[in-house]
Amino acid sequence: MNFELKTWVYMKLLKQIKDLNNKRVLVRVDFNVALDKDGQILGDEAYKISATLPTIKYLINKKAKIVLMTHIGRPKNHEKNLRTNAVAEYLAGLLKKPVKKIDAVIGPVAQKAVEALKAGEVLMLENLRFEIGEEKNDPKFAQELAKLGEVYINDGFGMAHRVAASNVAITKLLPSYAGLLLAEEIKVLTKLKSNPKKPFLVIMGGVKFETKLPVIQKLLPKAGAILLGGALANTCLKALGYGVGDSLVDNDYLAVAKKIAQNKKILLPLDFIGGDTNGGAGGYHHVIKPAKPGKLIAAPGGLLDIGPATVAEWAKLIKKSKTIVWNGPMGAFEDRPYDHGTLSIGRLVASRAKGPAYGVVGGGETVAALRRTKMQEYIDFISTGGGAMLEFLAGKRLPGIVSLK
Repeated sequence: MNFELKTWVYMKLLKQIKDLNNKRVLVRVDFNVALDKDGQILGDEAYKISATLPTIKYLINKKAKIVLMTHIGRPKNHEKNLRTNAVAEYLAGLLKKPVKKIDAVIGPVAQKAVEALKAGEVLMLENLRFEIGEEKNDPKFAQELAKLGEVYINDGFGMAHRVAASNVAITKLLPSYAGLLLAEEIKVLTKLKSNPKKPFLVIMGGVKFETKLPVIQKLLPKAGAILLGGALANTCLKALGYGVGDSLVDNDYLAVAKKIAQNKKILLPLDFIGGDTNGGAGGYHHVIKPAKPGKLIAAPGGLLDIGPATVAEWAKLIKKSKTIVWNGPMGAFEDRPYDHGTLSIGRLVASRAKGPAYGVVGGGETVAALRRTKMQEYIDFISTGGGAMLEFLAGKRLPGIVSLK
């Protein structure tokens, strides 16, 4: 039995708890969203908060006393713009009920606030990473956290690949269970690895070969094809002898990229949109079609997006697929006109999902691009994990999940 399935069998689930009435329930969520200088939520990451609603609403209906804890960013001190005020306010709007917020994580202030909770009420603690013991997985800090609850729920899949006091050490101190979101993430991603409905298509973009390579290797035997875009494709082309100018590449993985690119299941783009890498939005652009190894573009030019022929050809594969997983943009989608390829892939995957195919999308940038298509509602499952999703699909042991066994 593989790691994921063993974990699934031996992990306790939230709905197995018989009585939650008036119980103090400590819930680890992943509300690590981008905030502006005033502490307000930026961009398209609020979906992480929405994704936890099933667990929180379940606990409210069961009359639990709910204590939420999350980290935000990588604070060096108690930065005001990294406080949890904005996420508490946003969550209150989603729940249509107050979410109490305190400026403490542990200690007398936190204990008094928890003791004052009534059944069905929700309390948000301050940023966990304001406390030095969190990232050190400090048992003493975990003991202080554990004083706030009688039951522990982990619903933060997005940080399941990290070791911290709030998702590892604490599980030794309280009865611990997987929340509804965490359980669904494991269920969906396990199915992708073990028994995807075929044809199974994988679409990978982004920058780092280091994080994507294990996933590519793990899914290659099951997939009918793996489409590579973004810097992954640029790296493969450079490894094959193409001159890619100032294109973003991962030079540490050229040897591996060459081997990967020679696999018949790996499909590289048929054409690219090239432009000045210093030009940003609105810079010159033109279509480049690789023929045989040689100079594709000269510096300061770079390959910044997949081209129209690639979109047309990949569309045929997407329309034939029964299972599709997409992680990573196809290029510099933040700037027009280099967003066309990524947004086209998003529209194609969304138009195929929830019916003809089962579509799974993950990764912050990928979800941000998908939201720009305004078709995210048509995707079967949007993972809240970027690194966690990749590590899980690669077969790695995720500490936040292993600790729940």
